[in-house]
Amino acid sequence: MATKFFTNLKGKTLLQKLEGTFQYMDVYYFDALVGYFQMSGYYRIHEYLNKVKEVRILVGINIDELVWKAYQDGIEFVQDKETTKEKLLESMVSDVQNAEYSFPVEKGMLNFIEGIRTGKIQVKAHPSKKLHAKIYIFRQKNEHEHAGWGSVITGSSNLTEPGLERNFEFNVELRDYDDVKFALETFEDLWKEGIDLNPDFIEKLKRKTYLNDEFTPFEIYIKFLIEYFGRSIEYDPDIANDLPKKYTSLRYQVDAVKQGVEMLKRHNGFFLADVVGLGKTVVAAMIMKRFYHINGWKTRVLVVYPPALKNAWRNTIEDFDLPFRVDFISNGSLHKISEAKAQGYDLVIVDEAHKFRSDTSDMFHQLQTLCKTKRKNPGPDGDRTKKVILVSATPLNNRPEDIRNLILLFQDGRNSTLDMNIIRFFRTRIDRYNKLKTEPNRKVAMEGISKLYEEIRTGILEQITIRRTRTDIRENEEYWQDMERQGLTFPEIEKPKEVLYQLAPTLNSLFEETMNCLRNPVVGIKYYRYQAIRFLIEPYKSKYENADLVSGRLAYIMKTLLVKRLDSSFYAFIQSLKRYRDANRAMILMFKNDRIHIAPPLDVSKHILEGDEEILLEKMERLKLTDPSIQTFTADDFDESFLMVLKQDQSIIDILVEKWESWQQTGQDPKLEEFVNLLNNGMMKGKNGERKKLVIFSEFADTTGYLLESLKQRHFDRLLTVDSSNHKALTDIIAQNFDARMPLEKRRDDYDIIITTEVLAEGVNLHRSDTILNYDIPWNSTRLMQRIGRVNRIGTTAEKIHIYNFYPTEQTENEIELHKKALLKLQAFHSALGEDSQIYSSEEEFGTFGLFEKVEDDERDETLRLLLELRAFKENNRDWFRKIEKMPLRSRCGRVDSSSKGTGDTVVFLKNSRRDAFFRVDENRAIEEISFLDTVRRFRATTDEKGLPLLDGHHEQVNNAVMQFKSLQAGERAAEKQASKFGPNEKNALSYLDAFTRMTTWNEDDLLLIQLAQKAIKNAIFQKLPRQLIQLRKSAEKAKLKPAVIADKIIEILKTYPLLEPQAEEKEVIENVTVKRDEPNIIISESFI
Repeated sequence: MATKFFTNLKGKTLLQKLEGTFQYMDVYYFDALVGYFQMSGYYRIHEYLNKVKEVRILVGINIDELVWKAYQDGIEFVQDKETTKEKLLESMVSDVQNAEYSFPVEKGMLNFIEGIRTGKIQVKAHPSKKLHAKIYIFRQKNEHEHAGWGSVITGSSNLTEPGLERNFEFNVELRDYDDVKFALETFEDLWKEGIDLNPDFIEKLKRKTYLNDEFTPFEIYIKFLIEYFGRSIEYDPDIANDLPKKYTSLRYQVDAVKQGVEMLKRHNGFFLADVVGLGKTVVAAMIMKRFYHINGWKTRVLVVYPPALKNAWRNTIEDFDLPFRVDFISNGSLHKISEAKAQGYDLVIVDEAHKFRSDTSDMFHQLQTLCKTKRKNPGPDGDRTKKVILVSATPLNNRPEDIRNLILLFQDGRNSTLDMNIIRFFRTRIDRYNKLKTEPNRKVAMEGISKLYEEIRTGILEQITIRRTRTDIRENEEYWQDMERQGLTFPEIEKPKEVLYQLAPTLNSLFEETMNCLRNPVVGIKYYRYQAIRFLIEPYKSKYENADLVSGRLAYIMKTLLVKRLDSSFYAFIQSLKRYRDANRAMILMFKNDRIHIAPPLDVSKHILEGDEEILLEKMERLKLTDPSIQTFTADDFDESFLMVLKQDQSIIDILVEKWESWQQTGQDPKLEEFVNLLNNGMMKGKNGERKKLVIFSEFADTTGYLLESLKQRHFDRLLTVDSSNHKALTDIIAQNFDARMPLEKRRDDYDIIITTEVLAEGVNLHRSDTILNYDIPWNSTRLMQRIGRVNRIGTTAEKIHIYNFYPTEQTENEIELHKKALLKLQAFHSALGEDSQIYSSEEEFGTFGLFEKVEDDERDETLRLLLELRAFKENNRDWFRKIEKMPLRSRCGRVDSSSKGTGDTVVFLKNSRRDAFFRVDENRAIEEISFLDTVRRFRATTDEKGLPLLDGHHEQVNNAVMQFKSLQAGERAAEKQASKFGPNEKNALSYLDAFTRMTTWNEDDLLLIQLAQKAIKNAIFQKLPRQLIQLRKSAEKAKLKPAVIADKIIEILKTYPLLEPQAEEKEVIENVTVKRDEPNIIISESFI
């Protein structure tokens, strides 16, 4: 069917219509009325327009944005000619800067500019916001009413490349005289209202875009350095000026600030992991201030800290007197932050970040959700991704999963800024680690652990970690001279001293009997008190998922706790045994009363096993209370054997309690006596006989209290004991007696020995002491490093640090392998991050890897020299610098080649959100990726050098470089995609969403939410999301929920995640070029003649 309409489909495009009209009609006049006009679209028809004698283009300008801006500024908008022209100029500059970088496109744009300059092409801007028409009028030279005088096309297409071909449009061509005449008269009326664009407008357009051919090689060189260094040039190079007066300026901290800011820019986050005592809080505060200079006045920062560090953080931020808002929240209160509030934070700093290492904990989920919530106000590059600093001297606690989970707080598992797929990278190493843990040969296991964590360090951590050990600083001449100038030094850490003790025959016999009762599954305690749900009969048992497995885990935890307390001190063990006796007896009594109250098992066993035993015990005790809100059963609800085995355990426990209480009456304690012997033989004396201070750590408050009373009985005085019940009240006393930073006039000497639990292992200065004694070994052995950090800190006057470690007995080691696990975990840490010294045993292999600088010294110095050169140029040539700074991206020039590389090549600087890249493309189109410094050597120029015309093949060479950049990036992604496999939970969650979406009718908002959730699962953005969906599926199947109910629950889950983009407070304005975060942007290029 013949029709005058066309839609850009089936070979009937506006471009084809225009081409046909120009070819078969003698067009003398061409008039166009459009809402939008792109010079980059004009090139498609410029060859035809060259034959047309007169071209007029009238562009409609949408003034809504100008009216809105005037409203925001509180003024009345007045339609102004200059404002209208500026609006059109802004639009045309953006078009040029985003146009395809090719010779034909550029030729067409230059042809357009030349046509306006000569007067052949006339362009006017019409400021009416009501002008939405699109009209194209073709006329012969002489008007007549016969067919063929002219034609008019009208419809939806603008004179843009999409409007000419790609978009679906609706247009019609009319050829009747009356239609053409009417269109022409309408155009003439509007043309009279239009605003002329004079030659000055066109010259300004050319100057503001890369079409400007007047840039000199020197200006190109300076622009290159400006784009490379970015914001680094905007503030004083002496970052130490940001320090409050009472703080010491240290070079290694200044360098950490520079590197940290760059990592935030490139990777959205990093680990600030300097060893304990080097001032990470101060560095974080300095980075915070630097970030404000980059991000702008709306910056808001959130500091997440453990309660023990509350005062330290608040005092530091108060000292810095920061000109922006900093909020504080304890790491246990993250659930209080709403999504709307989370959107307001630009930077999140997490102190003691290792506490969030378990991705199954609520704390981790809350923090990951916070960190992955997009910012309300985008950064200067238009990106809304939140920035994250993870502060921890011990980011690796035990397993490879620890470090992976922390990385996933600021990276997506399968779509990261790093050079690999994070999920895939860690999956194979986790499997290897699990095998090495069971390796019976300790040497083989340690060698394997060392190699595995070396791979993690070189493969990932070097890109996102700042870590300096004291050895790093001592071996860096610049840093060490800076320290010496300020009278600071580091003490030497002596090899750890092993402390062993012998059990007398009678005690050894009791110890052996006890260990047999604790661990022998045949004749010993079965820990049935903590396995109640295992003995429930149906249907009650099925209400508890994995009842048998959970019961077994709780029993194992209780056994481990008792063994560890037996190793810590006999007193602590006796207290725990008595509590277990009473709890078991209470369960038997509940059977007698026919009311048995039990609680669901705690889902924290794995976390607790690795270091939080006291918290676990406290929660377990709460479970044992007869709380009416917890399920209550009768005796008939349990298997009849349950009461019998409870009584069997009770009999064994009663006998053990009786025997240990009898032994306690003897007053013998070989471990305590060995400790007292150390105290009496020089541990408390300095090299000149002066009395020293001592710090004693134990995991258990029962042990610390026991040590206090025992030492008092042996006439030791000046003793202070600290645990969770009193550490807040004693904060000032501890600082006055043990903190070397305390001013002399505020210091006191009331105490020489402090006996503490883990409450003082973090965030406290105890460095008036130089000696640590670990009375027991924590399950999480990296706490040993944190303990030592209390005395090994900046400002200590000690020449040496002394470490004493009580080793577990052979029987304890055989049962729970404390010694072996401590060695393996510490070796993993040394291999991954480096350390100054041995912490626990002479078997540890330690070293330092300089995770604070990856470039060679020469390159680092040259890069710094270039930055200083650029700052000097800015200082001495401010007007010229501002002019160069405003040069558009894609600026380029030709020049004479003075290098040995030969002639005919082009050097290109490309950039996207992931990386900077520099390519050299020779005359044969061979491509070579070169370094930043190689590019500097090619671009360097003198102020008097003149630019030359570009090579004929310039555009092709630049595009070859762009294609190479894309190819390299696509290759990386293809390799990741090919090797990446979803885990079972992810596969099942995706399958569930996909299947359920097909079964249910969704509204558009819900469907969008599901699509975003599927993307989040595929990219491994939120660890908990797939697990929640799988749990929902299981629950829905068990409860036989209807599809509509399941649909509501799916959306309820998805709405708890920040899947949608937040709304900005104000419209973003990005000048010169729209940044495409994954596409390479052409920054600077030069062709050498």
